[in-house]
Amino acid sequence: MRDDHAFALCLTHDVDRPFKTYQSIYYALQERPLYHLKTAIRRTNPYWQFDEIRSLEAELGVRSAFYFLNEPHLFRGTSPREWLRPARWVQHIGSYDVESPEIADVIRCLDANGWEIGLHGSFDSYRDKERLRYEKDVLENVLGHPIVGGRQHYLHLDVPETWRYHDDLGLQYDASLGSSHEYGFQHGYEPLRPFGDSFVVFPLTAMETSLPDPDEEFDKAFEACEDLLLEAAANDAVMTVLWHPRYFNEDEYPGYRRLYYRLVERALDLNGWVGPPGDLYQQLMSTEERAERGMERITKF
Repeated sequence: MRDDHAFALCLTHDVDRPFKTYQSIYYALQERPLYHLKTAIRRTNPYWQFDEIRSLEAELGVRSAFYFLNEPHLFRGTSPREWLRPARWVQHIGSYDVESPEIADVIRCLDANGWEIGLHGSFDSYRDKERLRYEKDVLENVLGHPIVGGRQHYLHLDVPETWRYHDDLGLQYDASLGSSHEYGFQHGYEPLRPFGDSFVVFPLTAMETSLPDPDEEFDKAFEACEDLLLEAAANDAVMTVLWHPRYFNEDEYPGYRRLYYRLVERALDLNGWVGPPGDLYQQLMSTEERAERGMERITKF
């Protein structure tokens, strides 16, 4: 990594459900009912936010990582008891096929223009190496080249076994370690090396849902983001954030797009390196190679 940046901010997006269908009813019962029911009856798809994100990030001169999901069919490989759980239905309603022309075109377009494509391991794949292998192979066939890393769905981890699967399958990093309801550097300021080799874990610093609601308390939400950035700058840290694509839909999630923009803008103002984890990984490894493959601290910029 070049020594002219005080810290790094990794930008990631988990592509859970790019199509909004009947899961609107489930969400309407849990959060923002008027927003969700309003968009449920529209003909447009408010979850298809790829162009919006790409335009926003291109305007700021940055890139990010998109992690694509390949969830198996609900009735395959799960017990009948699981079929009756509402949360399981929500995972599958609005799911998608990474090999479909519409999704494959998006994947290839993003990749061709500098965005990272990574694996979003399905709900149970954190404990199923062969399923994870299958999902990786399918995504790489669509993409046309190997992927570098990704994140497990719902941040599922069996530590350290899930990371062993990743390492064995040729993935070079994982970004699953973290929380969906708390933000901060709970796992330290540096990427982790669970096996003492080149496999790296980028802990998740903040998911959008863990922050104050920017629609109700935008200043408080931005203050939380800025505090994290200042803490990262003071500690030569690597900070990783997750913004699900649907949160760029201002009708249902007002304030989140603006908060993301301000977060990235402020990181650049503070002279942070901003980009996808895969790019940062390659730069960190390149720095180590120049240091004769030493395994010393890797986050000093």
